[in-house]
Amino acid sequence: MNIKIGTRGSKLALAQANTVVESLKKINPEIKTEICVIKTSGDIMQDVSLLKIGGQGVFVKEIEEELFAGSIDLAVHSMKDVPGETPSDLYFAAVLPREDVRDILVSRGNIKMEFMPRRAKIGTGSMRRGAQIQAMLPDINIVPLRGNIDTRLKKIETDNLHGVILAAAGMKRLGYQQKITQYLPMELMLPAVGQGALGLQIRKADNDLARLLALLNHQPTAAAITAERSFLRALGGGCRLPIAAYGEVEGLNLTLEGLVAAPQGTSVIRDRVRGTIGEAEELGKRLTDLIMEKGGKKLLQLVC
Repeated sequence: MNIKIGTRGSKLALAQANTVVESLKKINPEIKTEICVIKTSGDIMQDVSLLKIGGQGVFVKEIEEELFAGSIDLAVHSMKDVPGETPSDLYFAAVLPREDVRDILVSRGNIKMEFMPRRAKIGTGSMRRGAQIQAMLPDINIVPLRGNIDTRLKKIETDNLHGVILAAAGMKRLGYQQKITQYLPMELMLPAVGQGALGLQIRKADNDLARLLALLNHQPTAAAITAERSFLRALGGGCRLPIAAYGEVEGLNLTLEGLVAAPQGTSVIRDRVRGTIGEAEELGKRLTDLIMEKGGKKLLQLVC
C-alpha cells in the first residue's frame, strides 16, 4: 500500500507527519508513504489575525480540499486547528496518543508568570490564552502574535516581549523542552479543544485505509477529543469567544472541564461534568448546558 500524507509545511507539521509515518511502519514495514506539503490560508497570510481570515479552520481547509480531490490519501491535523463541523464525506479514522496538553511560558530571564512585572508584554495569537491570563493577571499586556514556533520565540528579542505562550506539545515534538520557563497549570490556563492530539483524516469511502488506521487509534484520547469537540459544536463551533476544554480519562471514566470567557477575561464561566467514555458526546452537550445556565448564554449573545 502506498499512502500519500498531506500536511502543512512547518517544521512542527513535518515532525507530526513523520510521527504518523513511523507509526504506520511499525504496523507494516512494507507500507510506502509520501509526505505532500500543502500551503494553507493560515500559513500564507501570517501578517493578518486568524479571526480576520476565517478563524478556526484556516490551517485545515486546503488540506481537506486535496483529500477530496484525491491528491492525498490521508491528512494529518493538529486537532486544535480543526473546526467543530467537518465535511460529511471525510472523517477521522484515528487519533494518536495525546502529547502534553498544557500551555507553556518561555520568558526573558526565565521569569515565571506570577513574578512578571506590571504591564509585562506577553505574546500570543490565541484569544483563549489572552483571556485566561488577563482574568488572573489583569495588568499583563497581551501582544498579538502569529508565525511558527521559531518565529514566535525570536519575537521575545525582536519585539521586546517579556515572554510568549505556546503549546507544550509543539515544544516537545521539536525537542525544545530546555527552552520552557514554566508549564502553566490548568487552573490558570485550560487548553484549546483538541490540544496535543493528532487526528488522521480520510475519505469515508476508503475502507481499506480505515481498517489500517484503526490499529493506530488511541481510544482514551479519542474519547477525550470527542467530548471536547462535542462541547465546541454545542457552543456553536465558529463562535469568536475564547473557548477551552479538557477531557481527562481514567479507566472507563471521563471528566470534561470547559470554559467560555469574555475576550479580555473580564468574565470567565467554567464548569465540569463527569461520566463514562461511552457518554463522551453527551458530556460535551451537558457541559454546554451548565455553562449556558451560568451566564454563557449572555456572552454568546453579545459576541457570536
